[in-house]
Amino acid sequence: MRRLESTKDHSSCKRPTAGFSLIELLIVVAVILIIAAIAIPNYLRSKMLANEASAVQNLRNIATAEMLYSTTYGIDFSNGLAPLSGTGINPDQNNAGLIDELLASGLKSGYIFTFAVLTTDTQGHPGTYSVAADPQSPGISGQRHFYIEQTAVIRSNASVPAGPGDPPIS
Repeated sequence: MRRLESTKDHSSCKRPTAGFSLIELLIVVAVILIIAAIAIPNYLRSKMLANEASAVQNLRNIATAEMLYSTTYGIDFSNGLAPLSGTGINPDQNNAGLIDELLASGLKSGYIFTFAVLTTDTQGHPGTYSVAADPQSPGISGQRHFYIEQTAVIRSNASVPAGPGDPPIS
């Protein structure tokens, strides 16, 4: 005689489930948040340093453009950033094409560039000039303030707008 096999209800057996448990997901999210908390301040600091380096380079470009402007047109310097920009097609004193139009607008890479004529000659042409580069949002787009004049020495100040008495950058 054969024994009858017992019929068991297979629905009550536990089967392994596919996927992650809630605890595992929470641990992964916590690890990601910790990594982000470390990485984001470093990213913001690097972006700020990159903006500062860009501001210094833009001041060098302005000083070079002013020297080219002076030698090309036989007058001392331009009366602002706008005459230094332009397309470069048929350049003249008001459309020299020496710097890009974004820099000529006075706002680039999180810095505000302010051009000032310091002295003029008898014909009204600028004899000396200065350009200040200040962060658009101090502590966010940049920390240091920069200053340059016709001597092409870039000066910086960490807390207030830079001027001719501040130390040169190294």
